[in-house]
Amino acid sequence: MKIEYYDFGEVIVDGKEYAGDVIIFPDRVRANWWRKEGHSLCIDDLKNVIPEKPEIIIIGTGFDGYMKILPETKKYIENQNTKLIVETTKKAIEMHNELQFKHIITCLHLTC
Repeated sequence: MKIEYYDFGEVIVDGKEYAGDVIIFPDRVRANWWRKEGHSLCIDDLKNVIPEKPEIIIIGTGFDGYMKILPETKKYIENQNTKLIVETTKKAIEMHNELQFKHIITCLHLTC
């Protein structure tokens, strides 16, 4: 799935516009991704991602990068033999589009 456009609060994936945080799986988009603690990413926030056993998880931490990944979340992902890439959302999208032909899942916070 290709991310075609991003600006604060909106993203277009394969021609469809989303106005809330998203998780992009290889074959679908989960809209309105909501995290338990808002600007912190905890293990529970990835309960639909980890069972998919992606090769890479890309996290977009927001326009200005305010979302933080809790240390235990990083460790948990790495213990699943999954590579973790954490970038601002704009850079995460660039990585997603470069790596889209691998088994990746991209989680994007669109604001902050």
